[in-house]
Amino acid sequence: MSRRVVRQSKFRHVFGQPVKADQMYEDIRVSKVTCDSSFCAVNPKFVAIIVESGGGGAFIVLPLAKTGRVDKNHPLVTGHTAPVLDIDWCPHNDNVIASASEDTTVMVWQIPDYVPVRNITEPVVTLEGHSKRVSIISWHPTARNVLLSAGCDNLVILWNVGTGEMLLALDDMHTDLIYNVGWNRNGSLLVTTCKDKKVRVIDPRKQQIIANNFEEPIALQEMDTSNGVLLPFYDADSSIVYLCGKGDSSIRYFEITHEAPYVHYLNTYSSKEPQRGMGFMPKRGLDVSKCEIARFFKLHERKCEPIVMTVPRKSDLFQDDLSPDTPGPEPALEADEWLSGKDAEPILISLRDGYVPIKNRELKVVKKNILDSKPPPGPRRRHSTCDSDFSQPALEEVLEEIRALKETVQAQEKRISDLENKLGQFTNGTD
Repeated sequence: MSRRVVRQSKFRHVFGQPVKADQMYEDIRVSKVTCDSSFCAVNPKFVAIIVESGGGGAFIVLPLAKTGRVDKNHPLVTGHTAPVLDIDWCPHNDNVIASASEDTTVMVWQIPDYVPVRNITEPVVTLEGHSKRVSIISWHPTARNVLLSAGCDNLVILWNVGTGEMLLALDDMHTDLIYNVGWNRNGSLLVTTCKDKKVRVIDPRKQQIIANNFEEPIALQEMDTSNGVLLPFYDADSSIVYLCGKGDSSIRYFEITHEAPYVHYLNTYSSKEPQRGMGFMPKRGLDVSKCEIARFFKLHERKCEPIVMTVPRKSDLFQDDLSPDTPGPEPALEADEWLSGKDAEPILISLRDGYVPIKNRELKVVKKNILDSKPPPGPRRRHSTCDSDFSQPALEEVLEEIRALKETVQAQEKRISDLENKLGQFTNGTD
């Protein structure tokens, strides 16, 4: 009799586990808009979720530690005049997030570390160039301030957020609706999927399609009969791809190798409730001391549930094979360097001592000299850059800081008074 040889892999026993009830985010009205995006974006500081909003579009931003029931009056990020369809955190600044909307615009926002007292309504920059709704946005993995947007006008635009300018427009490459866009590791190429059933690999700077209409897949994996959209998340550090079905209640994960059969099924995380969307934490936001290799933020109808993926290990020592050096928050290139043809691999950081978020620099939009270009004909449209000086803190931030300082002073004064009273009691007692 022949014995079946079990393939050896350190990820063969990866298992998923939801967090305890008090570590979830409750009472969130997750958006019901019809769109294939994940509705959720997370980083080591915040979780952002697209929510239901009357009279426009909005999303909510919560500090990771602010778990439990969310106040119904919690401030939102509002500014779009139609529903928000996609959101994405900047990989090089944990306080900057971009949003795409049905109103044809992309907005970039600076999120303060403290919880604001009112809605955030003024973006740092508004990017206008699409003629139909914008359903996809994605930051460049290595170049600072480079943002990609794709809309229902079959157009892909690359922006320099730091100047509010359009860098490139890829307008003759797709004959139908663009479903998804992804960068390669150093951001030299991008890949798109389209309603015309073609996958295109594009060199954006040369504005050329270098490969499309692949004939035979190197591997074919049969899934179930669910007709929900699959949200794929790929972890390049572990070569694991996670497939989350929208409207499904499971997460399937596979290990990718360079040898045939290339795709190896690992396991499936299943739960009772279907997911409305899913967020995926960057590696530097994981708890490596617990052998955590991935963390998902599953959206329900009224809550967000973190799910931790762990590799069981008996040792308490740092597992460098599970947590290799990973891309950090420092960009490897400036926008103009990348546009001129330069490429660079991500700047890696070690997770051996855990990642401590650094204080990010404020996003500044450089204004252009108005004498350098003629004004547009006809009625004046809202310009892509903000009218205020973003190097100065907003009035609301100043007022909030003053209020916090006053509270601190009052608390200290009360403590001093209490201590003086106690001292007086001791002195009277010794007399």
